[in-house]
Amino acid sequence: MKGGKSKADTKRGESKLSVKKGAPAKKGKPAKDPNKPKRPPSAFFVFMEEFRVTYKQKHPQNKSVAAVGKAGGEKWKSLTDAEKAPYIQKAEKRKADYEKSMNTYNKKLAEGNKEEEEEESDKSRSEVNDEDDEDGSGEEDEDDD
Repeated sequence: MKGGKSKADTKRGESKLSVKKGAPAKKGKPAKDPNKPKRPPSAFFVFMEEFRVTYKQKHPQNKSVAAVGKAGGEKWKSLTDAEKAPYIQKAEKRKADYEKSMNTYNKKLAEGNKEEEEEESDKSRSEVNDEDDEDGSGEEDEDDD
């Protein structure tokens, strides 16, 4: 065989896909905050909310999500700008609401972080002050190197 592995080599467990024992676990993304506001839908998705209802009424036998999406995409492409305008306005309104809720969410996060920082800084200040009080001098020792 030229440059290839024999069947015996692959049976030994030297597969690239095998998981090594003792390998460190992958670090995943931090958990998402369930209180964080969801991003607003685009104008197309606002349109699709209404389109799904009408499509399912006209085609009750069709259970395919892909068919509904494909029909909705074709309908959206065929709409004029004037026909798309109400959906665009609804999307912009939802975006404005989202921005307001994100501002309040970020303020709450900032307040929560400030409180945590204050608690930590109070603890660290008291520990430093306790060490200074034990020393009695109030100044840090300096080493002459």
